[in-house]
Amino acid sequence: MFLSNSCISTKSTLKNVDDNAPVLKLTTDNTFTITEYSKNKKYGYNKDYPINLFYYNTNNEQLNEERFLNALAGPKGEKISYIKLETCCPFPTKRSAMGAGFLNSYEIHWDGQKKPVVLYLNIYEKGVLMCPMGLSIRKKE
Repeated sequence: MFLSNSCISTKSTLKNVDDNAPVLKLTTDNTFTITEYSKNKKYGYNKDYPINLFYYNTNNEQLNEERFLNALAGPKGEKISYIKLETCCPFPTKRSAMGAGFLNSYEIHWDGQKKPVVLYLNIYEKGVLMCPMGLSIRKKE
C-alpha cells in the first residue's frame, strides 16, 4: 500500500514574519503607505523572504496585493505594470481556515527595463512593509 505525504511542511521557512509589525495604513489613493526601503537583497525576490501584506483579513488578496504594488515605481520613479504569474509555495499558518497559506508571484515591468523582476507576496502573515531593493516608492501626484 502506498501512503502519500502532505505537501505542506509543518514548519514554515519564511524568514521575515513579524507579528509585532505595525498595522498597514492606507493612503488617500487606496495604496499602502510605504516609508522604508529594504536593505536585504532577498526581500520580496526570494520565496523565503516574501513581502508580508496581512491587513486585517485575507478575504480579498488581490486588493491588498494591488494596494502594495500600486505604491511602487521603477528604480528612477518610472510607472510600473505587473501581472500575476502563479500561486505557489505552501506554508503553514494560523491565519487561514485550512491551516496553510500560499505566496503569489508577480512580474513587474517598467519602460527601459532590461529584464522583468518577480516579487513574492504573502497576504497571510505580518511583516514590516518596505520597498524592495531596485524599486522605488511611487510619488503621489
